Amino acid sequence: MGSFSIWHWLIVLLVVVLVFGTKKLRNVGEDLGGAVKGFKEGMKGEAEKDNANGRVIDADQDKK
Repeated sequence: MGSFSIWHWLIVLLVVVLVFGTKKLRNVGEDLGGAVKGFKEGMKGEAEKDNANGRVIDADQDKK
């Protein structure tokens, strides 16, 4: 009773497509994908910069 069935999600998806249209949803998807890609590249670049400086990041450092 607490979870939605596949039919609920399909109806919600249909309403969203009708309200916003497919072109606007495609643009939002592209923007979101670009943001995630940029974030991943930024994190990768930061890790490479830290390794180049000889700095090692330890996840358990705050536990010591």
